[in-house]
Amino acid sequence: MRNLTIRLFRPLLAGGNLRDRIVACLGAFIGIALAGLTYAEISPFHHPALVAPIGASAVLLFAVPSSPLAQPWSIIGGNSVSILVGIGIAHLPIAPLAAAGLAVAAAILAMSLLRCLHPPGGAVALSAVLAVPGAVSSHALLAAPVVLDSLILVVIGWFFHRYSGHSYPHRPVPVMWRSVPPEAKPSVSLEDVDKALADLGETFDVSREDLALLFTLAEAHALERQKA
Repeated sequence: MRNLTIRLFRPLLAGGNLRDRIVACLGAFIGIALAGLTYAEISPFHHPALVAPIGASAVLLFAVPSSPLAQPWSIIGGNSVSILVGIGIAHLPIAPLAAAGLAVAAAILAMSLLRCLHPPGGAVALSAVLAVPGAVSSHALLAAPVVLDSLILVVIGWFFHRYSGHSYPHRPVPVMWRSVPPEAKPSVSLEDVDKALADLGETFDVSREDLALLFTLAEAHALERQKA
């Protein structure tokens, strides 16, 4: 029973551990608290749900700072582009449900083209379309809190991860207090990684540079095991 419990509650993310989750909780608390204060000061709307997607940005920023979807341009650019897309769709004379679907689809396309794909961006665009009825003329005022909160979140994340041991903006390096085996020499090139990804035909939430480093370290540990 004990082994079953451990398996059930083991983090799903590769490399995740309890310490990282606790650190992520602390960072998210600080980030969202400051973002909420900012929203209350500058937003003309009293309903905080209009900027709720920032909470999803905090999950990515503090829980998986190595993700390409959690990098500064992804958060700031993704949320900013999405709120503008949502504002534009909200002014179209179409049914609310159609506008909701179109806003999310257009946000995905815009973020992809601008290389700032950020999952909470879909919720940001949707929030603009589903804003308080009658507030369409004030939709432009929605952009300021979203953009500013995204900036604040990234700045807090940058300072926070400087002391949490993780690199941010992320670089393909081990955590601050971890050492790399001396046998680890680059044996997998980025071209090899690109070909492997093309063979699989899937998109993974990890950078090609991190994959190359992971493969190199795995080979070094395999060599140590063979020597032993």
